[in-house]
Amino acid sequence: MKKCRPIIAISLKMYMSPEQTRVWMQEVMAILPPDLGSFTDFVVAPSFVSISDVRSICMNTPQGGHLDIGGQDVFWEDSGAYTGEVSAPMLRDSGCRYAEIGHAERRRLFGETDTITAKKFAACARSGLIPILCVGESFRGTAKEAAEACIAQINAARSLSPDDTPFVVAWEPVWAIGAEEPAEVAYIHAVGGALKEALKATSGGRLMYGGSAGPGMFEMICDVVDGLFLGRFAHKPQNVRLVLNDVKRVVQARSTMSNP
Repeated sequence: MKKCRPIIAISLKMYMSPEQTRVWMQEVMAILPPDLGSFTDFVVAPSFVSISDVRSICMNTPQGGHLDIGGQDVFWEDSGAYTGEVSAPMLRDSGCRYAEIGHAERRRLFGETDTITAKKFAACARSGLIPILCVGESFRGTAKEAAEACIAQINAARSLSPDDTPFVVAWEPVWAIGAEEPAEVAYIHAVGGALKEALKATSGGRLMYGGSAGPGMFEMICDVVDGLFLGRFAHKPQNVRLVLNDVKRVVQARSTMSNP
């Protein structure tokens, strides 16, 4: 089976002020390998108020051409009297290529439903943004139950959009978000394998694992996922370097196997 290009995405949520984000971004750019673009897609999703700063820092750094920016959310209408909202065209024009939708926190804190997520997915599709669709089982059950819950969320989100819309699934078991340890590798293999099988029926769906992911994780699960979705662990730039080194090793090993 053809391997998708690995993708590493980082959401800063609401942890950093604009000044803290600028410092963090500069430190991250300093540790990015010059060949980053040869082995992974790398996405940073800062707060809305820091998108311009992140874009500026990337544009003034040689490695910046290998980094994509994402919004942490998006509204489902393209314009109008929606105080406080940010539309997909606004994100696109601000330099974003991705937009995060459907996160468990949005569902829990703001009551967002599968219907709302589907409308946001469609808004991304209209504007040429790639949605990072967050899915996840809310409780620790069987792998089969988790896969069924996540596949239902994926199908619901795509229901209003063209079948060929490219997207990335960020699978985060809700019970593992912010936990000290990620889900067990065997569990990730079982659920991730089922999700990857379901994504084969799509024209461009990729799968990331999130939920307390860190160094060494990608190498253990790279046969069932295409990348990692990082949270607070990535607040330390040296941790980002460790994950990227893991990804590079995997890609190089694949290349060696395919070209002995």
